Amino acid sequence: MSSIPFNKLMFLYIGTLDFESDFHYYKSVLGGKLHWAFDRFGAKVAAFKIGEGPLILIADHLTAPTCMPIYEVKDLDATVMELRNKGWKEENGPIGIPNGPCYTFKDISGNSFGIFENKRPTVAEDSYRDKDNEYQIIK
Repeated sequence: MSSIPFNKLMFLYIGTLDFESDFHYYKSVLGGKLHWAFDRFGAKVAAFKIGEGPLILIADHLTAPTCMPIYEVKDLDATVMELRNKGWKEENGPIGIPNGPCYTFKDISGNSFGIFENKRPTVAEDSYRDKDNEYQIIK
């Protein structure tokens, strides 16, 4: 692991109480650019770009208010091993997210974070452009 443990902050994973209302807010009120939106595995998730920095992912399967930073790491297995050697414990993982394997964890105060290896960097965008994808939400 480098002197800085993680690479780029890729996503802010946001819980929503009302997906449709939040979707409208991020798209129409804030003027966010919709990157993709899916209703799959019992969850609605949409990705918006609202400024420089990470994508905002609104998700109806996360309890609101929640804001979980998700960081990319170069080598997930090596990072997890090094962190475990320092006393780190994962909350969940490895779990699959569209971009690749992911672990979630909490800091000492209970704040949630995620780390993942970006093995499929464009998979969500590519799937959203596929007009035959039955899981996409078109708005």
